Amino acid sequence: MSSPAQPLAASLVQSVDWLAIAPPTIAAVVGLVVLVADLFLAAHRKALLGWTSVAGLAAAAAMLLPLLDGDRSTFCLTGDAAVCSYTADRFTLVIQFLVLGGALLSALLSVTALRDARKELPEGEYWFLLLSSAAGAALLPASRDLATLIVALEVASLPAFALVGLRYGDRKSSEAALKFFLSSVTATAVSLMGISFVYATTGTLYLTQVADRIQSVDGQFHTLAQTGVVLTLVGFAFKTAAVPFHFWVPDTYVGAPLPIAAYLSVIGKAVGFSGLILITVVALPSYADVWGPALAALAALTMTVGNVGALRQQATRAYSAVRLLAWSSVGQAGYLLVPIAASAYSGDAEKSIGSTVAYALMYGAVNLGAFAVAALVGRTKSLNRLADYRGLYASSPLSALLLAFFLLCLAGLPPGIIGLFAKVTVFSAAVDAGLGWLAVIMAVNVVIALFYYLQWTALLFRAPEGEPEKHRVPGPVTAAIALTGVLGIVLSGAPQLVLRFTDTGLF
Repeated sequence: MSSPAQPLAASLVQSVDWLAIAPPTIAAVVGLVVLVADLFLAAHRKALLGWTSVAGLAAAAAMLLPLLDGDRSTFCLTGDAAVCSYTADRFTLVIQFLVLGGALLSALLSVTALRDARKELPEGEYWFLLLSSAAGAALLPASRDLATLIVALEVASLPAFALVGLRYGDRKSSEAALKFFLSSVTATAVSLMGISFVYATTGTLYLTQVADRIQSVDGQFHTLAQTGVVLTLVGFAFKTAAVPFHFWVPDTYVGAPLPIAAYLSVIGKAVGFSGLILITVVALPSYADVWGPALAALAALTMTVGNVGALRQQATRAYSAVRLLAWSSVGQAGYLLVPIAASAYSGDAEKSIGSTVAYALMYGAVNLGAFAVAALVGRTKSLNRLADYRGLYASSPLSALLLAFFLLCLAGLPPGIIGLFAKVTVFSAAVDAGLGWLAVIMAVNVVIALFYYLQWTALLFRAPEGEPEKHRVPGPVTAAIALTGVLGIVLSGAPQLVLRFTDTGLF
């Protein structure tokens, strides 16, 4: 006689598709290899750890290619093959490409930064933490249940706290890590509270089942379900650095090693926004009347505060270049929120989400490029002020031209066609959804942003004060600047490739 526990046990047995989970798995395994190898390598051979990490991230990104043939799912319930914890669809692959590509470029910048740090940064721990965070970030867009989503979010976030504060004896770095940690832990606690309420009212953690069951919640639990939705959204708003949950961003970027600031500006946003998309559009479409207006208001507030903050940066203030990029990233987060908010009102939610993903790809490429040039200038100008970029064209013409191109892309001006294309795509998503007021606020903010981007661009070509200082460009930094430059130029020549690539397939 079979025990009643057997059918239950059988229903919990999950299949494993190793090819589908290869990208985050490779990043995690290489991270462990690097951590163990660090114990046995002599000090003069520690550079091998960096190149092993770069190779591991490249291999993880390469494993996305076999997954382009079709959607794959794994960790599925045997009783219902359509209910899975991990899905490698087009949306997943695009975000994983952004995450692993961004992590690879950050790793290239890190190779030089660690060499320049002169033992202030422990190499084995640094690479292990970076690869662990990248593995969590690559897992998150594939997550299709709330438990996996939160685990992936924390695997991406926890190593990032340590990376920000890893520099020995640096008080600024420690303070930045503490502020980042406290804000992120608060966000996680709020998210977990919201998810527990959603689970209590639906009885499931799987996103598609939540979407079905939350529509027919018993009347006495309706308020609990609404509270769960709101708390979950608030938690993810912290992760996306949406105003008023943005206060940790400027100090964290300044206190972190510059490659980690670059990593957080792109990969941190990709994690937050992909999680927000999965929660709103996949799990809670029936609550669009709750999260739609909330995200629209957050988008307007975030882009305005971010751009005004960037506008107020003084050229002679210490770290003003990094602070400008930090405030600019807050403003860009506002633009990224617009299509997600629009999906609540639009008849074609997939098109709206595609606009967010397209904008994220553009922003990721050119923002990492701007940080790469900032890392180059920071090697000789440790305070990294905007004033330090005056006359950069005289000492490093190609770097100055590429930085000008990246800034024009972020501003949405020719020849940065991809930036203009991305902004028009987001703008049209707002107009098509009937959010004309939000489109007007976005247009005003684009004009505000033009001022500080063009001001920085003009500095690059002004006559230098004193003898121009030559910038020796290390190989890894050259590779990072070249890769982002080529990507930006190619996409500016054929911007339609982005929309074709970002057909998300979420529905």
